[in-house]
Amino acid sequence: MRVVLAGYGSRGDVEPLIALAAALRTAGAEAVVCVPPDEEFENRLADHGVPFVAFGQSVRELVTSGRADPPTVAAALVGEWFGPVARAAEGADVLVATGLMPAGARTVAEHLGLRYVLAMFHTISLPSPHRRPAGRPGRSMPPDETDNRVLWAIDAENVDAMYRPALNTHRAELGLPPVDNVRDHVYTGELLLGADPLLWPPEELLNLEVTQTGAWILPDTRPLAPDLVAFLEAGEPPVYVGFGSMPMHTSKDIGQVAVDAVRAQNRRVLLASGWADLAQIDSGDDCFVVGEVNQQELFGRVAAVVHHGGGGTTTTAARAGAPQVVVPQIVDQPFWARRVAELGIGAAHDGPTPTFESLSAALTTALAPETRARAAEVAGMVRADGAAVAAKLLLGWENALRGTPVGVPLSGF
Repeated sequence: MRVVLAGYGSRGDVEPLIALAAALRTAGAEAVVCVPPDEEFENRLADHGVPFVAFGQSVRELVTSGRADPPTVAAALVGEWFGPVARAAEGADVLVATGLMPAGARTVAEHLGLRYVLAMFHTISLPSPHRRPAGRPGRSMPPDETDNRVLWAIDAENVDAMYRPALNTHRAELGLPPVDNVRDHVYTGELLLGADPLLWPPEELLNLEVTQTGAWILPDTRPLAPDLVAFLEAGEPPVYVGFGSMPMHTSKDIGQVAVDAVRAQNRRVLLASGWADLAQIDSGDDCFVVGEVNQQELFGRVAAVVHHGGGGTTTTAARAGAPQVVVPQIVDQPFWARRVAELGIGAAHDGPTPTFESLSAALTTALAPETRARAAEVAGMVRADGAAVAAKLLLGWENALRGTPVGVPLSGF
């Protein structure tokens, strides 16, 4: 069995795909991963011996430039599904799509005769009667509209405006009929939710059935660098501060604010440079800066984790029993922040731009003994088998269809 895993996104989208690829390989299947050509992604794939196909432009370049035009990006991404992803999928059995609105994925699977599976790592972009859409480029949501179904209809219109022209152009070239509702077209079919059910509880959705597997966690056995180990062992556990793939454009002084707030708690600081390019602000020996690092190993050795609220970082910190301060920026991150606070394993910062005062207040909560105790309790409740569960589901679904021809020549692409 051959599975193509494809998605355009940041580390939080790519790392789970590598985890699933590894789990599929363990189960006896072949997997190839199509993701953006960022060096950090290529290195992680190479570390695990997973075949890699470049998909789109560097996502770090796109995110940090601050100059992206959403309709232009959307049209280009649609084209990528019909280019490198389609070529990689020739002769495969299953296409698993994720990341930024994979508008072309289902058409590629349809044309090649593959099983189509959509993977999500949160449900914020899935229509629900109980909440408003998170918002996309395009028409604004009327602030006084209380009918969520009306708002989700606007959300679908915004998706259509960005993706439908390019998608239907490619479909016409393949002799396929046009799609009227791109969002619902993408969301139709098997849908896997790779999120821990404690950290992201199931919710009611509109006309969608979701199979929740647990988070797709890639085991990390990389050792910590000797200089980092030396810093950790030189004093009390530091507070980790890092914002992953978030450039933090609205918080130009975030490094200074974070260091000052942590020092005010009489704690040492461990800054993760990330896409915000956090750096040493002075020569103090109570502050250390890291780049790429094994968070699974590191988070068990820190006093707290201050981060942006990505699903991967939230889950890793929760599994490590590390209290958290979540400073949410976009999309799903406010939900992860609220959930951390609800579980009593940390604090949800109010808004995306911390000040010394606001971050200090959140740190006071996170560093309290009762928060540490609760975080240790919850750590044992977070599952680690989500990727293996997903792999078994994919293999089971496909094996049930054996005898049905899959894979057709790549004509028309």
